[in-house]
Amino acid sequence: MADSLPEHPPKVPIPMSDDRIWIDGCFDFTHHGHAGAMLQAKQLGKYLVVGVHTDEEILENKGPTVMNLKERMAAVTACKWTDLPVPGAPYVTSPEWMDLYGTHYVVHGDDVTTDSSGEDCYRIVKAAGRFKVVKRTPGISTTDLVGRMLLCTKTHHIRDLGKLLLDHTSEEGRELLERTKMYASNSFGVVGEGSTVYDFVTEQQGGKCVPVVSGIGPKAGQRVVYVDGGFDLFSSGHIEFLRKVIEREKEEGHKDIYVVAGVHDDQTINQWKGLNYPIMNMFERGLCVLQCRYINSVILTAPFSPTKGFLETLPTGVPSVVYHGPTTFMSGDEDPYEEAKEMGIFQEIGNHEFAGVNAGEIMGRILKQRELYEERQRRKGFRAEGEMQTVN
Repeated sequence: MADSLPEHPPKVPIPMSDDRIWIDGCFDFTHHGHAGAMLQAKQLGKYLVVGVHTDEEILENKGPTVMNLKERMAAVTACKWTDLPVPGAPYVTSPEWMDLYGTHYVVHGDDVTTDSSGEDCYRIVKAAGRFKVVKRTPGISTTDLVGRMLLCTKTHHIRDLGKLLLDHTSEEGRELLERTKMYASNSFGVVGEGSTVYDFVTEQQGGKCVPVVSGIGPKAGQRVVYVDGGFDLFSSGHIEFLRKVIEREKEEGHKDIYVVAGVHDDQTINQWKGLNYPIMNMFERGLCVLQCRYINSVILTAPFSPTKGFLETLPTGVPSVVYHGPTTFMSGDEDPYEEAKEMGIFQEIGNHEFAGVNAGEIMGRILKQRELYEERQRRKGFRAEGEMQTVN
């Protein structure tokens, strides 16, 4: 679990260490680009402090947030590379704040972020020699995701991700596999010592889980738990569900559990939800699930219905329990968890604080204030042009 402090900022400064790294941002409906920055920051030290800006400061400097501070904090706290989440971090990075948290260096991507006056948010720490740069994750940003929703596009959907990941002759496949290995790393960012990743091949093709990334499997006798879903726009709703699964297991006396998460493919979700869902493709959603501290293994292309036959093919062993949240099905629909229920291993996690926060809710928030978000998109475009001139 991530650490916490009784108050922010702390009244007594934490001792300074080069191993303590600061990173900050909006982290609005957190995606794998945010997680990638946190992973790279963690690899530059041993302890990662993550500052999260307030809704008010983001509104003043960038435009309206989609997720409120509490929801954004839940996402940051769930990232396995976060050691200490910090609410209310200033939008223009402050050396004084960094000093209070014992962090000598701040890390940011290789793009320029500006405040409401058009000045570099990191100008002060850069001048002090306390700034380190990491590579920005290509092809993903909050702005990109908002654009997909407003334009209702489906060009981001991927077919046969597993085949692509295992195609070592394809440059794109090798690149995606390398990134998957990175996100499967452990809480210290060590590759090969974290999560396992598999791709499920359908019954028509043999019905088996094909290894994609090797990692740490369950120990002998360890209790295996299975969860599944689309995990689209991986949000506080998904995160709180996963945290509740861990909490339920501990309440029942199971302290050492191994959580396997099945992720449905784009075509399955689109068939079920329509429109241009999922907003994130399976690769993006898989990375979001992999970065979560509550997960030990990921099964890509998991079937919509976890049948007895599927559960018996899991390389982690037949799970002791299958969890899902409350789902309302139309009259006449088949219950996808019917066989898990017949096996006597199905449990439901009830409503919780963030139960209503899902992809549909997030899209609804954006469409409700469409003009504000379209203006934010325009401002982002103009600002990006100015920021490129600053870089050049």
